[in-house]
Amino acid sequence: MKLKKGKIQEVIEGLDPIIEHMFKAEENAKWQLEHVDSSYKKSAQNLIHYNAFRSYDIRGIQKKLKDLGLTRFANAEGHIMASLLTTRFLLGKLVDEGNSTSLSGTWSIRKGRRLLNGHTKDLLGYRSKGRRVRIMVTQPTEAAFNYKMVEQMVKNGMNCARINCAHDGPQIWKKIISNVHKASKNLDKKVKIAMDLAGPKIRTGQLPDGPKVKRFRPQKDVSGTIISPVKFSLIPEGSVPLKSNSLPIRNLDSNAFSKGDTVSMVDARGKHRQLTVEHISNLTVVVQAKKTIYVETGLVLTITKKERFKEFTVGELPPVQMHLLLKRGDVIEITKTEELGQPAVYDGGGKLIKRAKISCQIPEVFEFINTGESVLFDDGKIGGTIVEVHDDFFAVEILMAKQNGTKLRAHKGINFPDSKLGFSGLTKKDKNDLPFVVNHADIVNFSFVNRPEDVRELYEELERLENHHKLDVVLKIETKYAFDKLMEILMEAMSRSNIGVMIARGDLAIETGWENIGKIQNDMLSLCGAAHVPVIWATQVLENLAKTGLPSRSEITDAVTAIKAECVMLNKGPYINEAIKLLHTILSKMEASQDKNEVMLPKLNLLLTEK
Repeated sequence: MKLKKGKIQEVIEGLDPIIEHMFKAEENAKWQLEHVDSSYKKSAQNLIHYNAFRSYDIRGIQKKLKDLGLTRFANAEGHIMASLLTTRFLLGKLVDEGNSTSLSGTWSIRKGRRLLNGHTKDLLGYRSKGRRVRIMVTQPTEAAFNYKMVEQMVKNGMNCARINCAHDGPQIWKKIISNVHKASKNLDKKVKIAMDLAGPKIRTGQLPDGPKVKRFRPQKDVSGTIISPVKFSLIPEGSVPLKSNSLPIRNLDSNAFSKGDTVSMVDARGKHRQLTVEHISNLTVVVQAKKTIYVETGLVLTITKKERFKEFTVGELPPVQMHLLLKRGDVIEITKTEELGQPAVYDGGGKLIKRAKISCQIPEVFEFINTGESVLFDDGKIGGTIVEVHDDFFAVEILMAKQNGTKLRAHKGINFPDSKLGFSGLTKKDKNDLPFVVNHADIVNFSFVNRPEDVRELYEELERLENHHKLDVVLKIETKYAFDKLMEILMEAMSRSNIGVMIARGDLAIETGWENIGKIQNDMLSLCGAAHVPVIWATQVLENLAKTGLPSRSEITDAVTAIKAECVMLNKGPYINEAIKLLHTILSKMEASQDKNEVMLPKLNLLLTEK
């Protein structure tokens, strides 16, 4: 192949100003590099180089390098300067450049890979045999009492046990950790303990309690014909936890019932209804009905036998969870004070008298919002724009909801993707939990990191505690604002050794838009790769399998993609051990053909049949 020196010279002329800019960026960031821990000096330098490199659009250069059969820097984030200088050196040789820069003394490509591998081992422990990517597993409350389940997790490939401080408490946490340590010792496999600080949860406030009513409805086909009667159990009030198919009875006497008896009532709507007794045990009477029944607290059931009847009273039912129905074009007020939410009020002619309202559980957000910014409710099911901001409330015009409206309930998440939320991610509860975390965990997962100041605050809080040096830190990136600040957050975080980043893909997808999350997570992988910071791939990995026992095709593909990270997090579920086992198999098999985000080419044994 004849190489055109003019084309090569064009590439050289494109690369030289980029390399010069990268050196200048390092010079300008000297003051930041001074504060970086010694274990991350080279990594911080490489991150600055990579950030400067990505300030250019190099797609044209990449195409020309591809035509020359040279690297396109697609996987060079961990050693960007070394890759650029090596390529520049080779190009110079191709055009017989007399003064081609010598590569002696430059930082090697292998060094970048070694740094990431070393940092990963320091943070997440030793890899499992045949698998580079570690597996982190969220521990359910049951893990405190079911040692065999925890042991199976370790046996199936769990490298790190995650405990969420938003649930349970120190007594349960300590039992979970004890079981993990016991399993780790018995199986001779080191398992790290990571604990999530709960962080601030921006959620909707309380709504009024609804009526204490319960509905039992028979199964019907599409035409409304009853296919099978509804069955439910009458149980003594307070005897066992109330389930969806049970009804508490204050004075229940199962001896008063016989199979086939008819129980009469007038339900909450004034409808006469009859139940048929199907089965009786010591504490339970199973009945069935062929029509829909609405039952309320205090309702009377009557059973008649041989001219005699007996009455039973329905016990205390939980109130129905109320909601606000929001449609496109509606305006809802989000209040600063803790007051009960209310639905919109209309007059007889359908004219709006009073707008719907609900409180926000984190009033600090009022200091950072502006009109025109987006607001999302309940994992993005409802969306709108802030149209008014006042001292005690702001108003949101609903622009995204189902055609007939979407229900907004209490304690649902609120996201502000356009707002720069500058309040602390470290809550009072987090500070109270930190001493336990420092004394019992290997890693603290810091939720709701938005700014470098948040990282600094956590480090200052840790400095006050004994044994804080043994605790490593993982930063959970959950918001668009945090992603925008990721470069600064990483530089601040590297003032301490052994750090990691968790990509909280669920919240990020809501904040950045589902159409953008693919690019966002790839950009985060690249930036963290440039800083040699291990990445934990989190949220909904094999979730369907963990919860139902059956994986979907799309989540298998997602698990395959997770090989780009250093660790994958699984959430809890009844089939969590099946999920761990499958993920271990997928990652182990994929590592033969992919090293992080770099495709490898093992031998293919495909035969062509001869005639």
